[in-house]
Amino acid sequence: MRRSGFDTYILGSIFVALIACASAVLRPFGWERTASALVGCIAALLATAIAWRLRRANPAVLISGVAGSVVGAALGLLAVFVLRQAALAEGSNSVFLRLIVPLVGAYIGTLVGVWKAEYLPLHFRPGKLEVQIPDAGSVKIGSAKILDTSVLIDGRIADICESGFLEGRLIVPRFVLHELQLVADSSDSAKRNRGRRGLDVVQRLQKLTRIQLQISGEDFPLVREVDLKLIELAKSMDAKIVTNDFNLNKLAQVQGLAVLNINELANALRPVVLPGEMMRVFILKEGKEHNQGVAYLDDGTMVVVDNARRMISKTVDVVVTSVLQTTAGKMIFGRFDDRTQGGTDPRSSAASAGTSGH
Repeated sequence: MRRSGFDTYILGSIFVALIACASAVLRPFGWERTASALVGCIAALLATAIAWRLRRANPAVLISGVAGSVVGAALGLLAVFVLRQAALAEGSNSVFLRLIVPLVGAYIGTLVGVWKAEYLPLHFRPGKLEVQIPDAGSVKIGSAKILDTSVLIDGRIADICESGFLEGRLIVPRFVLHELQLVADSSDSAKRNRGRRGLDVVQRLQKLTRIQLQISGEDFPLVREVDLKLIELAKSMDAKIVTNDFNLNKLAQVQGLAVLNINELANALRPVVLPGEMMRVFILKEGKEHNQGVAYLDDGTMVVVDNARRMISKTVDVVVTSVLQTTAGKMIFGRFDDRTQGGTDPRSSAASAGTSGH
């Protein structure tokens, strides 16, 4: 990617130099050689800036914009023809209108085409992303769910959709994809991997048949923060926001929007254990207190075990003594007892011992 960007800079420099030299040699409009070279250099730089601005544009938007400009210019030429036939454009007015009216029509057509590109049935795969516009009549607007950057980078949303617990229409705003692309292009390897994982999750979601993924081009130029853009989009579409961001969650709820938080779902699905129950865990490391060991369940829940320091790197049976719910999640406290090892329940052992005594 870096090599390609470097080659592009070289090509751009050569293009600017060629245009400047050609302008200096040809001297358009009878200008001096220096002025002609300067004007040619400015024109080449302007063309290069426009090309760089369009390099991230979606092909559907480009095609829609070009089509709009062609239609607008054609309507402008038709308007000029009508004015000339009505003898309303004569002399210098005719030359002015023949130039200005088609340009104005092309400009208006381009803007309208870009703004309404998402409504056209165009399907492209720009890089890893594919625009899929579902039939709006087949899906209820109220079932729409907007995915934010954090939930795409997290990746669990794809597993939830594959399991069938989430279905319907999922919306990924184009400004969220742009933020993912910026993270994926970061010089920091950790951020770059996170951004690429988010883009891969979008690709996984596109392949699922039980959901309909829509890339929304709606934007709010006056709003700069991505979180505020998500809130405005959810309001305009009467949709829910799917996120892992705590601040976005609270901000959306304050404004009366429905929020689906993946972290809250994960906490709700963690296994329920009660004091007195037994569980088998792997003692991973030493605890903070004396003679404690620490284990972790498959979902990441921490289990603090008394009397288990000497059992590090071993799998043991522990008795749950208490369960503590904290802001960071759930913590389980247990106690290790040598007499409970071997897979037998101490209560059943005591019962069998009493029976044998009789």
